[in-house]
Amino acid sequence: MTLRALSALAAEATAWDDLDARAAAPPFFARHVLEAHRAHGLCPADQAVVVHDATGQLEALVPIVQWPAVTALGGRVARPWLSPYMTASTPLVAAGPGLEARLDALVAGLAQAAGSRSWRWPLFPSESLVGAELLAALQRAGWQVATVSTFARPVLDRRASYAAFLAEHPHKGRFKDLRRRRRRLAEAGTLTLTSATAGADLADAITEFLVLEAAGWKGAAGTALGSHAHTAAFARTLFQPAHGPVTARADVLRLDGRAIAASLALVADRTAYLLKTAYDETLRGCAPGLILEDEIVQALHTTAFADRLDAATLPGSALESLYPDRETIADVLAIPPGRRLLPVTGRVRLAHLEQRARAELRRRLGWR
Repeated sequence: MTLRALSALAAEATAWDDLDARAAAPPFFARHVLEAHRAHGLCPADQAVVVHDATGQLEALVPIVQWPAVTALGGRVARPWLSPYMTASTPLVAAGPGLEARLDALVAGLAQAAGSRSWRWPLFPSESLVGAELLAALQRAGWQVATVSTFARPVLDRRASYAAFLAEHPHKGRFKDLRRRRRRLAEAGTLTLTSATAGADLADAITEFLVLEAAGWKGAAGTALGSHAHTAAFARTLFQPAHGPVTARADVLRLDGRAIAASLALVADRTAYLLKTAYDETLRGCAPGLILEDEIVQALHTTAFADRLDAATLPGSALESLYPDRETIADVLAIPPGRRLLPVTGRVRLAHLEQRARAELRRRLGWR
């Protein structure tokens, strides 16, 4: 187990891509995604990465940072490095035989990299294969592990057909409402859906997304990807992979040829992560964004471009009524074995206090 700088790890592009191809994990620590962050100044070149390699192959990795935290009693915790454009923190670990041993080695590396510090693991898919096995590995190594909080993220596992999906959906009224809104839009012109996965079509779809997002409330707040040159360039790099196991997909809903909703996704391990969606907010009453999401669900069943759609959202998403399946996303606290000034249960209480304080601050500031 070693601790490497991101820039040094990038020199092992083939090995890194091979690990990603063998991993049963979201794409956020894949070479393409981290390199897109580094190339556009969203991640430092000397970002530390815990790496497990064996028999000439990369077997596991996770970028790490140390962060001030109340749960560290005035000190710092170790945690995976995440950006606002990452929605899961699962380590990149080769799946298949030997997974338990690889995770045991990774846990040893986490303890070594953090010293005596505790770990805080937000946006952790705790019931996924790697997530559940990593928690088990921590406990085998004598760590105290507790869950600070969880939420249920909407996901959609592809059914035999779109008709079968509708037949078993618990909120059939949602689709009746969407059909009504779609008819209202169609009265104003011709609705079309286009999908792109490469080349000029994908580049054009990314541009249309950037324009739509910048025209809405995120543009007014200065948080749209297109609000700044470096984040616009980052979006073009992130959602247009040149090669490797991570691919991209863009879906655009048009009214008489004009883009009124756009979705950008990364696809890895047969899962499409719908990371960014924007729509024409002047048409909010017709819900063009949700109509586009329904079109993507139909495309999933007719073309089988993936086996699962991941909403990549935080709690309160409109997709909670559209996607019937769920994945548990946890905020996990883990303390390595050794001297502990405060047990994990006490640290969880501190974490809850910190969360309530942050929520109250956001409420007072009027942040979304």
